[in-house]
Amino acid sequence: MKNEEVAWVFHELADLLEFKGEDFFKIRAYRNACKILAGLDEPLEEIRRRGGLAKIPGIGKNIAAKIEELLATGRLKKMEELLKEIPPGILEIMSLPGIGPKRAGLLLSSLGISSLDELLGAAKQGRVRGLPGMGGKVEKDIIKYIEMREDRRERVLLVTARDLAGEFTSFIKKLPGVAGVDAGGSVRRWRESAGDVDLVVAAADPRRVIEAAAGCPLVSEVLEVNENRVRLQVHWGIEVDLQVVPENQFALALFLNTGSRAHLQRLASLPAAAGINFDPSALPSSEFFSNEREIYARLGLPFIPPELREDRGEVEAALADRLPRLVELGDIKGDLHMHTTWSDGVCTIEQVAARAREKGYEYIALTDHSQSLKIARGLSLERLKEQHRQIRSLNEKMDDIQLLTGIEVDILPKGGLDCPDEILKEADLVVASVHSAFKQDRETMTARIISAVENKNVDIIGHLTGRLIAHREAYAVDVERVLEAAASCGTILEINSSPDRLDLNDQNAARARELGIKMAVNTDAHDLKRMEEMVYGVSVARRAWLEPDDVVNTMPVEKLVKFLRNR
Repeated sequence: MKNEEVAWVFHELADLLEFKGEDFFKIRAYRNACKILAGLDEPLEEIRRRGGLAKIPGIGKNIAAKIEELLATGRLKKMEELLKEIPPGILEIMSLPGIGPKRAGLLLSSLGISSLDELLGAAKQGRVRGLPGMGGKVEKDIIKYIEMREDRRERVLLVTARDLAGEFTSFIKKLPGVAGVDAGGSVRRWRESAGDVDLVVAAADPRRVIEAAAGCPLVSEVLEVNENRVRLQVHWGIEVDLQVVPENQFALALFLNTGSRAHLQRLASLPAAAGINFDPSALPSSEFFSNEREIYARLGLPFIPPELREDRGEVEAALADRLPRLVELGDIKGDLHMHTTWSDGVCTIEQVAARAREKGYEYIALTDHSQSLKIARGLSLERLKEQHRQIRSLNEKMDDIQLLTGIEVDILPKGGLDCPDEILKEADLVVASVHSAFKQDRETMTARIISAVENKNVDIIGHLTGRLIAHREAYAVDVERVLEAAASCGTILEINSSPDRLDLNDQNAARARELGIKMAVNTDAHDLKRMEEMVYGVSVARRAWLEPDDVVNTMPVEKLVKFLRNR
């Protein structure tokens, strides 16, 4: 089992125990275990082999024993016992925004609701609003979130799709006779979510590959098979569409399967496209290409990176030789939004700095939460000053990386920040973000965020729209007005690399670029593992046509520090 799978079991276990009203401290221990396990860099299986489960910081003997049970059997007796007592739909109800275990318990005890369908029906009939602590607004939100979930049930986060593509690719590569395999479609274009995973395989014997793929341990069902293609359902709940082609057709098949459809249609309209069949199902072709650059050259174009293939002007730019030199992961020289054990992170400043050094960063900014975010152990003014003293002390001992003093300050519901300006101006970097009162009306939320944009001590606006992909819609905010204010004030906007945020999205980031706004690609990491998610933020920047000069954390440290001071 992967670390994330084990962590999720403890997350659900905590929810089930809270639903039953069991001991608060036990519930908190499981929630803490979830956070610790999800943030581990080393696979739990490896830690188990050397007998180190009980030595994981923050993991006691009882939880270590449960981890051992999960890794050894794939099951957890305690979880199975709880699931026998609690209707299966309760977990789905608890996962809705604003519901949680306590309200799920109230819905069950008062209305007998134990599934999303029952809850949707009751909400549409107006039976939820009369319950204590609910009301009409909660009822409307329930309807919205359930319908939104149904609309998006067919799509998964990019990170999930890429993980699956990686595992399937590793399996296929080991098969005899396979000369190459790669993912196409939304995964290769780095879209924020994917409906399925498209794989292209180069092999001489399609039947042999298809039979082996159907027997892969990841597969739960074979949905469709033809001469050189198979469609599979995997246990993750995602479909995999696998096409097998001769090696000399691999580049063309990958190109066609990458899409997008609109991009291919635009290419097909070019005079130079005569003779190329743009239908992926029409292979084999009489024309062979060794790589995609040859295909674009055949069309009279320079190579167009997969992230740009959305028919948003990339073909016209290529024809005019105006394609951007897209920012790359290797251009990033530091991370400007990170959390440590001083607030709700799971790693110390020293641990975060050590990993940043391993990644070759020149700098990082430590931006723990400010005082009003109590749930995240936000720093009081005294603790913030103490942390900054420690950071400056550590800088005196380090000569290969610079730690920037920072804070993620809350943008308060009525506007303004929850930290005095005289404190903020002493920090090297200030990120300002919304963490509460998400349901404010559009005008109030917009004015609230613009108040932070206009504060001369704020360097970066974090995760601007507050969305969580497939879980929480963006709050009501006039993004265009915020962008115009940021352009006027010279305030940096963040592309948050967390795969469930990717906020700014690619279209908002592209608009910010048009307005001349600088952006920062940050991870918002709360553990070492999430420091590796920078690639997802960079993918958004690339889809937004950003070049290195558009992103402030491509600057070397001396230039960045000077830039921040001069703002």
